Amino acid sequence: MLDPSSSEDTGGESDPEVVEEAARKPASLSGKRANSSRAGGQQRESAAPGGAAAKGARDGADAGEDEERKERERIQREEEERKTKLQIYVFVLRCIAYPFNAKQPTDMARRQQKVNKQQLQAVKERFLAFLNGETQIVADEAFCNAVRSYYEGFLKSERVSRMVQSGGCSANDFREVFKKNIERRIRSLPEIDGLSKETVLSSWIAKYDAIYRGEEDMRRQTQRAHLSAVSELILSKEQLYEMFQQILGIRKFEHQLLYNACQLDNVDEQAAQIRRELDGRLQLAEKIAREKKYPKFISADMEALYMEELRSSVNLLMANLESLPVSKGGPDFKQKLKRSPLNNSFLDIGDEGDILSKSDVVLSFTLEIVIVEVQGLKSVAPNRIVYCTMEVEGGEKLQTDQAEAARPQWETQGDFTTTHPLPSVKVKLFTESTGVLALDDKELGRVVLNPTTNGPKQAEFHRMVVAKNSQDTELKIKLAVRMDKPPNMKHSGYLYTLGQRVWKRWKKRYFVLVQVSQYTFAMCSYREKKAEPQELMQLEGYTVDYCDPQPGLQGGRVFFNAVKEGDLVMFACDDEPDRVLWVQAMYRATGQSYKPVPPLQNKTTNCRGGIQKPASPISLDPSQRQGVEELISAAPCRLDHAALFSILQKHTLQHRMNDSFSCLGWFSPGQVFVLDEYCARYGVRGCHRHLSYLKGLMDYSENNALVDPTLLHYSYAFCVSHVHGNRPDGMGTVTAEEKEQFEAIRSRLMALLDNQITHFRYCFPFGRPDGALKATLSLQERVLMKDITTPVPPVDMKNLVQRCLEKAARINYSQLMEYAQIKEDSQAAPEKRLEDMMRLGELCIDVLQQNDEHHSEAFSWWPELMAEHAESFLSLYRADMDGALQVQPVDSWDSFPLFQLLNNFLRTDPHLCNGTFHKHLQDLFVPLVVRYIDLMESSIAQSIHRGFEQETWQSVKSLTNNLANVPLPKVPSLPLTLPQMPSFSAPAWMGPLCENTNGSATSEDLFWKLDALQMFVLDLHWPEPEFAKHLEQRLKLMASDMMEACVKRTKSAFDAKMQKASKSTDFRVPLSVCTMFNVLMDAKKQCSKLCVLDTGQEQQYHSKIDVLIDESFKEMISSLISKFAGVLDGALSKLSRYDEGTFFSSFLSFTKPGMDLADTYITFIRQNQDILRDRVNDEVYVEDVFDQWYTGSMKAVCVWLTDRLDLQLHTYQLKTLIKIVKKTYRDFRLQGVLDGTLNNKSYETVYNRLTVEEATAAVKAGDGLQGISMRDSDEEDD
Repeated sequence: MLDPSSSEDTGGESDPEVVEEAARKPASLSGKRANSSRAGGQQRESAAPGGAAAKGARDGADAGEDEERKERERIQREEEERKTKLQIYVFVLRCIAYPFNAKQPTDMARRQQKVNKQQLQAVKERFLAFLNGETQIVADEAFCNAVRSYYEGFLKSERVSRMVQSGGCSANDFREVFKKNIERRIRSLPEIDGLSKETVLSSWIAKYDAIYRGEEDMRRQTQRAHLSAVSELILSKEQLYEMFQQILGIRKFEHQLLYNACQLDNVDEQAAQIRRELDGRLQLAEKIAREKKYPKFISADMEALYMEELRSSVNLLMANLESLPVSKGGPDFKQKLKRSPLNNSFLDIGDEGDILSKSDVVLSFTLEIVIVEVQGLKSVAPNRIVYCTMEVEGGEKLQTDQAEAARPQWETQGDFTTTHPLPSVKVKLFTESTGVLALDDKELGRVVLNPTTNGPKQAEFHRMVVAKNSQDTELKIKLAVRMDKPPNMKHSGYLYTLGQRVWKRWKKRYFVLVQVSQYTFAMCSYREKKAEPQELMQLEGYTVDYCDPQPGLQGGRVFFNAVKEGDLVMFACDDEPDRVLWVQAMYRATGQSYKPVPPLQNKTTNCRGGIQKPASPISLDPSQRQGVEELISAAPCRLDHAALFSILQKHTLQHRMNDSFSCLGWFSPGQVFVLDEYCARYGVRGCHRHLSYLKGLMDYSENNALVDPTLLHYSYAFCVSHVHGNRPDGMGTVTAEEKEQFEAIRSRLMALLDNQITHFRYCFPFGRPDGALKATLSLQERVLMKDITTPVPPVDMKNLVQRCLEKAARINYSQLMEYAQIKEDSQAAPEKRLEDMMRLGELCIDVLQQNDEHHSEAFSWWPELMAEHAESFLSLYRADMDGALQVQPVDSWDSFPLFQLLNNFLRTDPHLCNGTFHKHLQDLFVPLVVRYIDLMESSIAQSIHRGFEQETWQSVKSLTNNLANVPLPKVPSLPLTLPQMPSFSAPAWMGPLCENTNGSATSEDLFWKLDALQMFVLDLHWPEPEFAKHLEQRLKLMASDMMEACVKRTKSAFDAKMQKASKSTDFRVPLSVCTMFNVLMDAKKQCSKLCVLDTGQEQQYHSKIDVLIDESFKEMISSLISKFAGVLDGALSKLSRYDEGTFFSSFLSFTKPGMDLADTYITFIRQNQDILRDRVNDEVYVEDVFDQWYTGSMKAVCVWLTDRLDLQLHTYQLKTLIKIVKKTYRDFRLQGVLDGTLNNKSYETVYNRLTVEEATAAVKAGDGLQGISMRDSDEEDD
């Protein structure tokens, strides 16, 4: 049997007292030797000064003895621990076998599978593959951006790696973080008709799941989910046994021996054991009361109450036991779990396999019978014919060839098949009968063999059985019988056997070890000439090992056994090699973890004088039976179950924290059941249970493992309620030890919680586990309470959180600096330091945003403290930022993006906007902004002055159109790019910027710079309203002044251009004049954007610019119309020379002038109309010019005709005027001049006069007008 002190490593046997005595004797002997050697050494040293070498040898001997003593102490300590675990396991076995107090809870939250390092790496690779477009998942840009943010901010975070390493991270945590991230993103998206945001959210989550799973087989996912469900469901007894074997390190064969010794399958014995335990507890209570050996309580009044509690707890157990039905003997576990092929852990152990029947075991053998020769044949004449027959019982018969009796040799082989492991083979020798009346040949002899697969394979002589009166008394036949072993037959042979369920008599039987399937083996006993086994035993669950000879069993020399819960089968054979082969074959068949080791034949002593332990831990000698009996018969009431339970709970928690589930410290339902039953059955006080639980949980938490603070809160609340007498479990007594341990736990817990709140970003990364930080704060408040009724003053809790957050700011910033790998280097280049500050600023913003997203809810009672934490965090960044900004060049604008980055974050945070850091940031950049605007204002003013001095007044479009095949760069993005110091030449980017304008290079450069400057200041989003208003006002006024200067310079250039223009019909509107018109039009358009404010003063200033532009337009249009009128006046003055009664008229009448004057004037009108229409952008102003031009022209003609009212027009005058008037009317109508303007009074007067003159000329001159008429001029071709 098992020795309770046998170690895991050696598996040997010894009695604890023997071990202790053997350890003491060598120690005492060595001590004597050491004393004598020291004495001798002193004598030699006094006699011989050169004894230093002897002293060194003695020191070496002392060191060796110390090491030997430490080794013995370590072995003895391990043996004691091993014995303690075995004793605990005995109690656990009884709790599982016959529970009558607790049930497995069914309402516990199911735990998720942990994510390990390999899975985290695989998830990273899958998301990276999606971002690189290597998957088949279709997604829009918004989802890709969300995944990229999730990958960069979460999956690649060092805190996620820590969380995975701590074992508290599950796939559900990954999913919830992503869901929280996209919920915020989707809320910010605009509404889409017909597509709700809930639909988008569910679609994104489905795509996330597809990315997370990758290319995994869905069947594997289903099986993994099945295993996850199994671990949290109610477990069967067999599963609980194996779980606690793993927890306490109990080996399978040890469990089997203890199971049998405790008679766990005997319900009556278990009930009797409980009754004995309860009776022992009552006697112990009486003894305590009689001897007054009470525990030390915090109050002496509790002693009587303690006795009442002891008796009432026993009475409660008796009532629970009495309530169980006698027929069943205990509650059965209803749920049975099937064996899973994926895992061999305790989670997958369920029902035993189907019981084998005899018909399931099928063996098929091949026999080869080779007959060689016969010797000793004397009764037959040499020339007679002889032959042999061979047959297997139940099979066909075969015959050899014929041979002469003088030389009976054949070498004939016969092949047979049989299903009998012990077949009967018959070989007969015949001679042919010569008698006429003989029907059968004469049988000379026979031999009957029972071969086995282990028999000899070579040919041997066998004596044949002959008739009584035969002369062939020495007749022998040489033959070989070879019986092949089938693949499913693993071993066979004769064994003595005795079992409890089968083979109940000790006798010799023929056994075959048969493999029925991959996982099923059977030990079968056979009789001769039988195909089915007589009896069989399925080997699943058995443990085989060597054992010593058993007294009282006759037959067999060496023994081994197979052990299982409720069964013990003893085997014996005649020699040691056969036993080794059998044990090895059965060891492979059972699949047991323990490997049997053959025992040594002779026990010897080791070199240090200790007794060498036997190699085999399983045997049935009396000393081992006594060791197991001590474990089983130990009275539970005499043991310290509080200490034993602490060990049990510690190892259970260790097993739970190391399994594949993210338990956060919560036990599984099966573990809770066993611990509850143990506490109730063996009287473990609830306060002690929770105190030891708290110790274990805090040990893991202090080692950076994730533990649910709700669990800590629950246990702490139980303990504090008990210590203050609130009786959470009905126990009113409080021991001094419980009080002392509670105070120690409270101090330790307070320090732990303080550390967790300080390191909240790393203890609860990304707000996981969900609600853990909030529960930690709640627990800290509970720990601060001095009793269970008086609440903590809010100021105390606030001060504690404030202190923790102040430390957290320093820790977080130092961690951020370490992550960013930024080192303080005063010698670094200014550009490098500014770049580092930009990167560090982005990281700081990420930290604060994550704090707000994941942790602000937990601190919702103190939002101002989170604001103070953020300010403290930013103050550390402020010192580095100030140092980097101080070394920047004076007129460098590279730091503006840093302001925009920080300000865009701070101004949107209600707690940080215009806070300490934000105001400091403004104070730093106010001088820089003012300096920049001053320089830009001076630069723009200089560009106006020099630009208009060098202005060619060519339109930007014409400039860019002449740059063939030259790609023009795009305008730089303005939000984070500042307008640079302007140049005084036309910018290269002006073309693509001004595709719809014909303005000048100087004006377009001015308008762009003013707009860019205002956009830059607007993008600063200056948070302080007064300064922001001042900046806007200054820029608007500056724009007004600049535009006023632009308009005046354009007007003066226009006037100079018009003064130099010709007054003949050769005059064409210069393109520069059109550009000047466009400049004024652009200035008027830009005024509404660049110069207007809502306040009264600025609105008035803008009106002033509008008036200036309008007046300049009027003056320029009037000047242009005057130029057009001057051309018309020149043409009319030429016609005046033909006036009737003048000196030149008589001479000019003989020249017969043509229509050149009319044609040139009409060409003048049309070309100038086309120029204005094509080159001036604003249609309204062009039409205004045309209206005034037409009206002035008709009025000038009308005045000229009125001056000659008394004169008759010359024919040339009449023809020219008719053509000019009619063509002018027609051309201006085509240009869009309205009929009301076309048919004004001047035109009607001119029309009537010319019609009358035309009629008069027709009467006098006939066809002198050459077909020119006011009536048909509309139909004339151009």
